[in-house]
Amino acid sequence: MTTHRIWIKNPLALFTATDQSAPGGLVIENGVITELLVAGATPSLFIDETFDAREHVVLPGLVNAHHHFYQTLTRAWGPVVNEPLFSWLLTLYPIWARLTPRALELASKVALAELLLSGCTTTADHHYLFPAGLEEAIDIQVGAVRELGMRAMLTRDSMNLSKVDGGPPGKSVVQTAEVILADSERLIHRYHERGDGAQIQIALAPCSPFSVTTDLMRSCAELAERYDVRLHTHLGETLDEQPFCAQRFGMRTVDYLQSVGWLGPRTWLAHGIHFNQVEMHRLGAAGVGICHCPSSNMRLASGICHTLELENKGAIIGLGVDGAASNDASNMMLEARQALFIQRLRYGAKKITPEKVLGWATRGSARLLGRRDIGELAVGKQADLALFKLDELRFSGSHDPIAALLLCGADRADRVMVGGQWKVCDGQIPGLDIAGLIADHKLAARELVNG
Repeated sequence: MTTHRIWIKNPLALFTATDQSAPGGLVIENGVITELLVAGATPSLFIDETFDAREHVVLPGLVNAHHHFYQTLTRAWGPVVNEPLFSWLLTLYPIWARLTPRALELASKVALAELLLSGCTTTADHHYLFPAGLEEAIDIQVGAVRELGMRAMLTRDSMNLSKVDGGPPGKSVVQTAEVILADSERLIHRYHERGDGAQIQIALAPCSPFSVTTDLMRSCAELAERYDVRLHTHLGETLDEQPFCAQRFGMRTVDYLQSVGWLGPRTWLAHGIHFNQVEMHRLGAAGVGICHCPSSNMRLASGICHTLELENKGAIIGLGVDGAASNDASNMMLEARQALFIQRLRYGAKKITPEKVLGWATRGSARLLGRRDIGELAVGKQADLALFKLDELRFSGSHDPIAALLLCGADRADRVMVGGQWKVCDGQIPGLDIAGLIADHKLAARELVNG
C-alpha cells in the first residue's frame, strides 16, 4: 500500500481531548495520527501534503451519540411546537407512520450533511419506525452514511407494543419480536464492522422499556452479548416514567434495567435525567453511559441531566442532538454550546468549562459507542478532525480560540476530515448538491405531514 502523509501544520489552537498538547500540529499517515508536534518541530518523515492551519482551531471530529434521522421531516411542525414529550409523540406517530423509503433516504442525508458541516464525523442513529414497506430502513441508512463518508452506529430499534397492547404507537409501526430479532441478526452479520477504523456498526435498541415487552428487552440483551454489540434505549427522560414503570413492572427504572440484563457497560441511555442518587450510583458502578441531549430536553421541558453526579459515580457522559423534531437541528457545535450553558445553571461556571463540554462531545460520546479509536487527537487514533475558522463577525474581538467556539457560537466547520480524507472543504461537502437535496427533502416533508 502506498504511504501518504499529511501535516496539519501550526494550528491557531488545537484541542486533543487528552492531557496532551500539539502546537506544532499533527501528522497523519494513511488515515491514522502518527505524530503530535511541539512548537517549532517538524515531522520526522517525508510529508506528501501540508495543510497550513494557522487560521484554524482543530478539534477531534465530534461524535453524536443519539439521533433520529427521520425526524428532519417534521421540524417545527405547528401542532406539536408547544407540547411536552408524550403528547408530542402521540401526535406525531400517525404522521411518522406514513414514512416511505425515499423519505427516509432524504431525511438521513439531510441529517448527516448537517452533522458533517457542524464538524461531526461519527453519529449514532436510533430508528424505531418500521411501517409496511420500510422493513429495510437500516439498509437505507447504511447507504446514506457511506455516500457522505462518515462513520455511524446504526441502532436496530424496535417497538412491539402498540396502543392496543398498552404501548404508545399505533399498530402500523410495530413489529413482532420474532421479526425484530431476526432482522437484528441479519444486520449484524451484514454490516457490523469491528476494530479500529470501522465505518458502520450496529447496536440493538428497543425504543424504550415501555414500548417493548420484557421478553424482547431480555432477548436483545442476550443477542447483544452473543454478538458483542452495544445496547441503547431512552430512559430517565421525563418524570412520568417512574410511576409508569412502577405500575407496569412493580419496580423503578434502574431496577427494571437490571432485571432484564441491561445494567452493564454495554449499555448507553439517551437523556438520563430523572434518577435519584442511589440510582446514579448504580448506573455509574455498572459503567452505563448517559447521552446528554440538552436542546431536546429544553425544547420539551423534560429537565436537566445530572451530568457531574453521574460522571463522578463512574458513568460515561456524551452528547447527542436527539431527533430533529425535538431539537430542531442536527448541529453538534450548537449542542455543545447548549450543554455548556444549561449545565452551568446546575453546577456553576467554574465546573463546566468549554474544554469539559468539548470532551463530552468527542471522547465521551466515542466511549458511549464503545469506540477507543476516535474522539481524541493522539498517536494511533483515527484522523477524524474538525477545523473551524474564527473569521466571522461573531468572533471579532474574541481572545481564547477554544472558548470562542462555544461562547461565540461556532456552528459550521471550514474543514472536516474522516480517516484522513477531506469530507468538508471551505465549508462545503464536495459532490453533494445541497440545493437539490433541500428541494427534494422539503417536498417529502410536505407530503408526509399532508398525507
